[in-house]
Amino acid sequence: MTVSWSAYRRARRRSRQAWGILAVAAVVALAALSWFFTAGQFALTEPAASGPTEAPVFDPDWMKPVVPVHPVPSGTAITALERLSVKGRAAKDNYDREAFGQAWLDVDRNGCDTRNDMLRRDLTAVVFMEGSRCRVAAGSFREPYTGQPVDFRRGSESSRAVQIDHVVALGDAWQKGAQGLTAKQRQSLANDPLNLIAADGPANEQKGAGDAATWLPRNKSFRCHYVARQISVKAAYGLWVTEAEKDAMKRVLGSCPDQPTIAAK
Repeated sequence: MTVSWSAYRRARRRSRQAWGILAVAAVVALAALSWFFTAGQFALTEPAASGPTEAPVFDPDWMKPVVPVHPVPSGTAITALERLSVKGRAAKDNYDREAFGQAWLDVDRNGCDTRNDMLRRDLTAVVFMEGSRCRVAAGSFREPYTGQPVDFRRGSESSRAVQIDHVVALGDAWQKGAQGLTAKQRQSLANDPLNLIAADGPANEQKGAGDAATWLPRNKSFRCHYVARQISVKAAYGLWVTEAEKDAMKRVLGSCPDQPTIAAK
């Protein structure tokens, strides 16, 4: 009887040890899963970023306005959004960047091409190439999409770090009404300062031709301005939105219902 009781106690001790090991293993597994989905490779959400709440639009001292198809409506962005047509996407198989004219023309006739105009507008401490008052050689700014400080240096590789983003991507515009514009109107859309922002190169490439339903700036502080600017561009050029895009825009503007439309003036 004594031998049986000792065996029983040993079995109980081994059982408690086994359950303890299992409990530790479960805690470790839960911690690993938590990291995997919050900070690891497959994080469900990106870390929040903050930065600028708006971006420059127009400088009348040296820029001339590009005439859109319609004036940007005054008032709130949410009101302007409700006035936009809601339709599905048109076909994109016939999209060609050249339908919007040669890239970075001097459409406002101020003597400088559009890319350099936008760099001069958006960067601070701008340095021009020797002998030029147009070609920007260097500058810096708080980049609006990521919220991070960025330095621009002209060069065959370094220039790509700062790109000029079409707020309403031309591929998106093509599928939502731009096919019905004249060649001159599409050229204006592609070079209108209202539709252009100097941005982080990788962020711009990640956006691609996405609309608000598929891509928003990581810098949440900038989203109200960004969406209002997209709405303003679409209103100015008679473009429409999809249902999913409209819903995404309304969610953003829900946090800033008084956000006004944006105009180049």
